[in-house]
Amino acid sequence: MSVFDRRRIPEGSFRLDAEGLRRSHYTDKYFANVANILRALTEEGYTFRGGNPRPLPGGLDSHSLSVGDCEAEMQVFTRRTPFSIVAGTDKAIAILKECTGYFAPAGRFVKTFGRMEVQAVQDGFKAEFAGDPERIVPVMKIRGRYRDFAILETPILGVLSRCTRMATNTYLCLEASGGKPVLQFGARFDAHEVQAMDGYGYWVGVQRYNLDRGRQVEAFISTDAQGEWWGGVGSGTVAHAYIACFLSDIGEGMLAFARHMPPETKRIALVDFNNDCVGDSVRAARGMFQRFISLKEEGRDEEAERFILFGVRPDTAGNLVDIALQPTDNFAEDSGTSPRLVFALRKALDNAYENWNVPEKWLEVAKQYCRNIRIVGTGGFGPERIRRFEELGVPVDIYGVGSALLSWCSRCGTSNDFTADVVRVKIGRRWVDMAKIGRKPCDNPELEPVT
Repeated sequence: MSVFDRRRIPEGSFRLDAEGLRRSHYTDKYFANVANILRALTEEGYTFRGGNPRPLPGGLDSHSLSVGDCEAEMQVFTRRTPFSIVAGTDKAIAILKECTGYFAPAGRFVKTFGRMEVQAVQDGFKAEFAGDPERIVPVMKIRGRYRDFAILETPILGVLSRCTRMATNTYLCLEASGGKPVLQFGARFDAHEVQAMDGYGYWVGVQRYNLDRGRQVEAFISTDAQGEWWGGVGSGTVAHAYIACFLSDIGEGMLAFARHMPPETKRIALVDFNNDCVGDSVRAARGMFQRFISLKEEGRDEEAERFILFGVRPDTAGNLVDIALQPTDNFAEDSGTSPRLVFALRKALDNAYENWNVPEKWLEVAKQYCRNIRIVGTGGFGPERIRRFEELGVPVDIYGVGSALLSWCSRCGTSNDFTADVVRVKIGRRWVDMAKIGRKPCDNPELEPVT
């Protein structure tokens, strides 16, 4: 499955609490109130008895309208400027398919999705919005008996808002990094129940970036649950607690990691435990290289591959300055995973082999080994900080991003809010504009019928 391959995610993938959704458990109460009132009006045979503050097209008899059975057209749109990478439409559709309808007197739920007309964009659609609510770009349109789907507005908007926020923030991080990979480290910042949704939104953001830029940036997630909707698998190396188990000897911990982890797992050393990122990176690299060379000399090339150090990850806390740096008067610039630290780390890694007493025949191999070690920057990264690092030419190869993927956008002041407006109602056989003042029905040629 990929962005715009026209395949929807099957409803069963989402593990919906259909019973809870159908009984308004996740619905803002005012929608449940509306559905109950409309149902009661139908039962008592009520037809519209009020006036017409807005003129209706000629020939329409408003008093023939059964309000409880009123059919409405709802359009759903996002208000983030200047654009959003839309995600979550497949789950929103699944909610509609499984939970549109009503409970019969005997308690059986009767699905009515088949009587509706639903259109939606594909996940990955880029919805542009300049801030004018009369010129919105709908990402979904729903037509049907309003009381059958009124209670679903809250969960549908919630799914779209969260998933789209993740996709858009991921896209912005990749724009800022110039296409350098962005690792999804968001799992620890929210409840585990949302990991599948967040991982999918992240994946959509990566795929849309690749589509727009003609790139093949990989998606990296930290938990298996984050790949549940799209088939991804979590990856990672070690936690600080692992290093504590090795009494802070990062190099020894990496050798054990390399021996026991599958070859396809990238060897990335977490190097800030002792607040000596440069020293511990060089020591870890030396230990791994020595084992690599000894296995090569024994002709055990395949096993030697286990001891290739793919990268190092400085994750220095914002209240610390690494001991490799001579402090300046600007603590904010010196602390954490700072540009100065990364420059120093890159220089030390590139030249580390010169002090290893490497035999002449392995000298060029050692040089390339060191210069191929990537730097994975983590700790407080988001679009703005990544952009600053890139403008300064800081040699970070991969960025790990956590809470910033879940956060609202400080530049545009929105959290990817979605809105659903009823913009038309059906009187007789005619659809009549009936949007609140300031809104109107809008079109989007990218909307596709949902069968």
